[in-house]
Amino acid sequence: MEVILLKDVPRLGRAGELRNVAPGYARNYLVPEGLATLVTKGALKQLELQSQAEARRQRQLEAEARELAAQLEGVTLTLTAKTGEKDRLYGSITSGDIADALESEIGKSVDRRKIELEEPIRELGTYSVPFKLLSDLAPTIVVEVIKKEEEAGEKEAE
Repeated sequence: MEVILLKDVPRLGRAGELRNVAPGYARNYLVPEGLATLVTKGALKQLELQSQAEARRQRQLEAEARELAAQLEGVTLTLTAKTGEKDRLYGSITSGDIADALESEIGKSVDRRKIELEEPIRELGTYSVPFKLLSDLAPTIVVEVIKKEEEAGEKEAE
C-alpha cells in the first residue's frame, strides 16, 4: 500500500516522501496517528504543490544567506573590554557579544548560534571567527579585542 508521509517516521522516511508499506501498518498505525495519508490524485497534487513551495522557500533563504555573506565578508569588529593582569579579560567575549556588535555594524539581525566561536575569547588580540550560514557558505569575521581605557574618575577612586 502506498502512503505519503506527513511527518518524519524513524526507519521509514522523511515527511513528503512516498513509501510502500504493509496495509496493516498503514491502516492501523500510520494513518490514525497522522503520520501518513493514502496516495490519491488530490494528495499527490497537494504533495507537488508543497514541494514547489518548499523549493521556492529554500531558494529565498539561500539568496538571503548569500547577500548576508557578502555583507559580512571582510568585516572587522573592534570590541573593548576591561583587563586585569597580563592583559586577561575580566569575563569574556562570547558569540552573543559578537552578534550584538555585528547587528550594530551592518544594521541587520544576526543569529548568535551561527557564530562558530570554539570557546569564549578571554585575552586581548585579533581573532578570525567563522559565521556559518549554509553548509558551503561560511564567511570569516575578524574580531579585534582591545583594552578599555579607564576613565580619570576611576583612577582617582583607587
